Amino acid sequence: MKKILISLSILSMVLGITAFECASAELTGAKMYINQKQYAKAKDILLKEVQKNPKSDEGWFLLGGLYSEEGNITEMLKSFDNSLAVSKKFEPQILDYKKYTWQTSFNKGVSFFNNAIKTTKEDSMKIFFGKAIDQFNNSIACEPDSTIGYENVAAAYLNMGETDSAIPVMEKLVALGRPAFAFSRLGQIFLMKGSQKMDTFAATKNAADSTGALEWYNKAVNVLEKGRTKFPTDSEILLQLGNAYYSSNKLAVAMESFKALAEKPGASKEVQYAYGVVLLKSKKYQEAVSIFENVLKIDSENLDANYNLAATFISWGNDQRDEAIKKESNDKVYLDKYRSAAPYLEKYLKIKPTEGRVWLSLGQVYANLGEKDKAEEAFKKAEQYK
Repeated sequence: MKKILISLSILSMVLGITAFECASAELTGAKMYINQKQYAKAKDILLKEVQKNPKSDEGWFLLGGLYSEEGNITEMLKSFDNSLAVSKKFEPQILDYKKYTWQTSFNKGVSFFNNAIKTTKEDSMKIFFGKAIDQFNNSIACEPDSTIGYENVAAAYLNMGETDSAIPVMEKLVALGRPAFAFSRLGQIFLMKGSQKMDTFAATKNAADSTGALEWYNKAVNVLEKGRTKFPTDSEILLQLGNAYYSSNKLAVAMESFKALAEKPGASKEVQYAYGVVLLKSKKYQEAVSIFENVLKIDSENLDANYNLAATFISWGNDQRDEAIKKESNDKVYLDKYRSAAPYLEKYLKIKPTEGRVWLSLGQVYANLGEKDKAEEAFKKAEQYK
């Protein structure tokens, strides 16, 4: 995470104010103490000034500058707002103060964030993340329409495992309409919440848990649909949207939506891939194979497409095997599907050999094909990279 530098000389704004004409005794005294760097005395006098004269635009401005020096950003902003409510006389200086305070707060937040990442002690990590959040929130207060502060607050909460605290921050980013990952990340969080509710329902059989899960899934659909409208080719948004449709039992909607996108001339590989995932989850295996193969024609080393093409053949083979067992048939056609899956899993692992779940899938394929030695080796790798 990088610091952002803005070259400003803020203190000089206050120290350079030496014009005493037409000023109250309090303003005159405060300016004198500011020039002498006796800020506590200046603050006391300015508090008397604004209490005596709430319409003192200069008094509020000078008081805001002193709060800035103290690092009391909340009172700084209140004082500046009070000054601007009286007049716009000091607006240029106030804008510079806000830029400077945004810069210094943001950079302090970056330092605390980096310290949190580096430490190996959980208590210290939480303390550093907490301080980072405070500083990023100060920067947000100064520049509420800038997304970078919200992004870092959300990242800090997620690194701390405080997902619930991250949600309103991510929702603010979504309201601002950027960046793209805010939509996909928030949708993913909502899907996780729904999945947790479904796990609870599986254990309790309490209908309220199932209803709660559907509410989270629908939230995911809503935010991801907004994301797709704004970022129509973002692969992560499209992927999570497919997952959300599937989880909320809206596969028909997903099918229609992604089919229309995928069939447009020049449809991106991301759109085609997302459509392939929906087809796979709908058990439309032949169509899914065709789509994933198209994606691999565009990008032969696309890991997700390789894996999901293999997953399509495996699911297809599993269904054929189960049907054969049900009919008490000796038909071994399902073995062809497992054979078709193996090369794509092998290719995936050539590119990324430390993926335990893929080794596990490959081991299962080998086992179904009766290739015992290969299966044992794959399972060892799966355990190694678990």
